[in-house]
Amino acid sequence: MAENEDGTEKSEEPSEKKLREAREKGQIPRSRELTSLLMTLSAAVFLLVYGSVMLTDIAQITVKGLSFDRDHAFDLLKMWDLIQAMLIASILMILPFMLLMAFIAIISPMLLGGWAFSTQALAPKFSKLNPISGIKRMFSAKALLELFKALAKFSLVMSIATFFLYMVFAEVLGLANEPLHQALSHAGTLIVQAFIFVSLSLIIVAAIDVPFQLWDHNRQLKMTKQEVKEEYKQQEGNPEVKGRIRQLQREMARNRMMQKVPEADVIVTNPTHFAVALKYDPDSMGEPLVVAMGVDFMASQIRTIAREHNIPIVEAPPLARALYYNAEVDRPIPYDLFKAVAAILAYVFQLKAGAKVATTEFNDLPIPETMKTQ
Repeated sequence: MAENEDGTEKSEEPSEKKLREAREKGQIPRSRELTSLLMTLSAAVFLLVYGSVMLTDIAQITVKGLSFDRDHAFDLLKMWDLIQAMLIASILMILPFMLLMAFIAIISPMLLGGWAFSTQALAPKFSKLNPISGIKRMFSAKALLELFKALAKFSLVMSIATFFLYMVFAEVLGLANEPLHQALSHAGTLIVQAFIFVSLSLIIVAAIDVPFQLWDHNRQLKMTKQEVKEEYKQQEGNPEVKGRIRQLQREMARNRMMQKVPEADVIVTNPTHFAVALKYDPDSMGEPLVVAMGVDFMASQIRTIAREHNIPIVEAPPLARALYYNAEVDRPIPYDLFKAVAAILAYVFQLKAGAKVATTEFNDLPIPETMKTQ
């Protein structure tokens, strides 16, 4: 397990935020061995396809460079023109190969960690100029591991290269006895074969290094349990602050609700525990609307406001409980309670119209059993 400098264990997988911040800093997995493998393979394929063309060009440039008349030998300007022509021809010959190598060198790192451009990675770090820190890095576990990898890679490549040279040693010695054109062609074939053999050895190295780099990158970004908690607080907010915000939101919602109580036509009560304020305008509303509701202290406040604004208060305990548990503020009443509420509203509207209405008890209103609460 990875550990912090203070000894705390990094046991948690890195979060998306931690991975994103690491990428912004330029900290992404990279494998030099994968780059070396792809460049060597690309070089081998290029030479295999265009090697004969390049050898022909090399032969022509060599012949042209060694074939000059007396005027070129004694005229520096003409000699410079000849050298310049040879240089241009050589550059044009090798340019496709160099462009391919540059392209592979840029693309190959992206295969493992993707594209990432970070200005933070380009910023100078003066801590790296500290000689003491530099000495510590030289003898760190990571430096020793890199040294071991380099020695193992060198040993593997050298073993395969030695084996290949042993196999073709007689052919290499025989190049001196071949005509120039044939020797160049034969040498090119041997070079391509050498590239292929070296590439085979690098496949083994890359197959080991790539998973290791991914594992090591993940290990370095692992988090402690405390870091996970702190990040969660930053993303989700402090629980105490969130609780306070929710409390303030509830208070604001209650205040808005209480401001609508004066608009109600009737208050249905329990009579003391529950209070539900209903509003209904036959000309503009299709069904009665719940404008406020509350229990205990809130119910008392609703009744107080209702008295201040001369809003009728009707005691209907079963209906008050049914509305409180099944209705929502600023929403129409449930369809199954229409008949019960209609009886209350008819009674209230008759009172408002000045009609003489006998005192009525609303304990036996038609309320579905599923909506009744004890």
